[in-house]
Amino acid sequence: MSQNNSKLVPIILCGGVGSRLWPLSREQYPKQLLTLNGEFSLLQSTLLRLNDYKKNIENLVENLPNLQDLQIGEPIIVTNETYCYIVAEQLRQIGIKHPQIILEPCGRNTAPALSVAALFDKEKSGNDQNILLVMAADHFVKNTQKFQRAIFSGINLADQQNRVITFGVKPTEPHTGYGYIRLGKNLNATNSIFEINKFVEKPNAQIAKQYIESGEYLWNSGIFMMKTATWLEQIQLRRPEIFDGSFKAISQRKENSEFIRLDKDAFAETPSDSIDYAVAEHLPSDKGAVVAMESDVGWSDLGSWDALYKISDKNDPQQNNVFLGDVIAENTKNCYIRAEDKLVACLGLENMVVVETDDAVMISSFDELQNIKKIVGKLNKNQRNEAVNRNKVFRPWGSYERIDFGSHFQVKRIVVNPGACLSLQMHYHRAEHWIVVIGTAKVTRGEEQILLSENQSIYIPLGTKHRLENPGLIPLEIIEVQSGRYLDEDDIVRFEDNYGRT
Repeated sequence: MSQNNSKLVPIILCGGVGSRLWPLSREQYPKQLLTLNGEFSLLQSTLLRLNDYKKNIENLVENLPNLQDLQIGEPIIVTNETYCYIVAEQLRQIGIKHPQIILEPCGRNTAPALSVAALFDKEKSGNDQNILLVMAADHFVKNTQKFQRAIFSGINLADQQNRVITFGVKPTEPHTGYGYIRLGKNLNATNSIFEINKFVEKPNAQIAKQYIESGEYLWNSGIFMMKTATWLEQIQLRRPEIFDGSFKAISQRKENSEFIRLDKDAFAETPSDSIDYAVAEHLPSDKGAVVAMESDVGWSDLGSWDALYKISDKNDPQQNNVFLGDVIAENTKNCYIRAEDKLVACLGLENMVVVETDDAVMISSFDELQNIKKIVGKLNKNQRNEAVNRNKVFRPWGSYERIDFGSHFQVKRIVVNPGACLSLQMHYHRAEHWIVVIGTAKVTRGEEQILLSENQSIYIPLGTKHRLENPGLIPLEIIEVQSGRYLDEDDIVRFEDNYGRT
């Protein structure tokens, strides 16, 4: 590596909505935060992807001796402010105790996101020679070992030749949902690293087939690697207005123990552009390179239910079906059926996707999946909550889930994390009744402070200041019954709040 203290620093870009995976993915709980295939969410899987890397690079050390002492730095996550507490909780669950989470006040695509992360890393480490590994939080990789070997095979070019490295995947089909990279001159003996001839937009089916037959093209994975100094030099050279806006946004940030909040006005004025369009597509041949990952690395951007079906184990292999949840089927084949909340029974389906959640059901043929965005567009146009949230809503202190409601009442299940508390608040239009189901609740009601244990309850009259806390070591679960003529979430007056929401 260029300096003894240089590290490989993962930059995780955790924006985007993932509307093509509706109804599971929602605006305020997008696909990167979902557990779609396996034990972990896509974000968690991305962060865990470099674990135990030293076991997988032994065969590379002879040719790349600088890898032997390579250290992985703390990841930097760039995400939307809306997702901040969910992201922090998911990182805590996998043992990342002091995450570096940069919050975007608005979406500005990947080039500004990488720029603020690079500037932050340079300032924090005092070193612009770190290698940045830029990964989207919502991708799937089946073979972690081969993925790691591909990543590390490009480090020398990034480190010693100051190149921007991108990673392509050898295609298995003429996919029209991916961009492509045309290969240039071969740069190594294993025929796995090439100069970039050109980037190509998503093609139609006929052109995609020609790309596959030529053997000269890779899928563009959107994964990049470069030194901090290399990126900052290139973005300042090619898109100085993005560099200037990013520099201003990170320089005027507000930072606490949990989050790095970019300056709202400066970032909003920064032009929106992708890494590809802003820099990668304009690099001369000696400044860029592409590493070809074999198709059996099992990469997918999980951009649709079709993609998820392809990478999922067929647990009804005779009929080539994927059944998840409480599913009963007869005479059904080549289907993806997912039940999240209720029993789903299917008869005589073929080449179909059925996804059931607690508040919506989506049924589509595989051929029509590209039109899910039109459904989400109609939901947004009609201001339907099903495009934004599910019944379960996450908050910095925990979550709540609506169980039942009517014209003058609403019932919720509330979970408060250990040591967490809600804001000191009051309501003008509703009263509340709390019943403790699991754990211990500390309740402030006016001037009183009361401890409640399981099966005990308390009434909060309309207009009374109140607060709910969990002083225990296990999650607190309560049932809340609201009554009144107006029950929307904006009937909250906050007086004190640990999360800056007053």
